[in-house]
Amino acid sequence: MSFLSGFIAIIGPANVGKSTLLNRILGKKLAIVSPKPQTTRNRIIGIYHGDNYQMVFMDTPGIHRTRTALHKSMVESAFAAFHEVDILLLMIEMGHPDDPEILSILNNIERVKKTCILVINKIDLGSKERLLPIIEKYRQKYPFDAIFPVSALQ
Repeated sequence: MSFLSGFIAIIGPANVGKSTLLNRILGKKLAIVSPKPQTTRNRIIGIYHGDNYQMVFMDTPGIHRTRTALHKSMVESAFAAFHEVDILLLMIEMGHPDDPEILSILNNIERVKKTCILVINKIDLGSKERLLPIIEKYRQKYPFDAIFPVSALQ
C-alpha cells in the first residue's frame, strides 16, 4: 500500500474562519481564533494523518488591503503559500460573498494553476435560498475543482 501526502493552504480574506476550520479538521485548538481581524500573523502548520496518508494544512493570514509594513508582510506570506502547496482551499464567508479581496485572490490563484477548492463558511448563519446563488456565482467566476458549503463551528 502506498503512502500519500499533500500540502494544503487555507487562504482567504480576514475573519472568514480559516483558523477555526484548521482547528476543526485537526480536532484540537492549534490556531488562535478571535473576532479581531489579522489575529493570524504567521502561517500555522497543522498535520492530519491516517494509516496511509498525511495532509499538511497551512493556515495563512487573511488577505486584505494593506497600509502598514506589518500587514503587507502578512499578505505577502499568504500569497507566497500559493506556490508552496499542492491544493488551495479558498475560504469565503456566506454573509460577505462579495468581499473585494476575493477578486485579487482569484487572480493570483489563476496564475499559479493549482487545484483550488472553494469553501463557503458560516452557512449556519444563512439560508439555503441564499447559499445556492452564491455557489452559482462562484462557479461562473472560477473553475473550482470542488465547492463545499460548511460551518467550521459545527
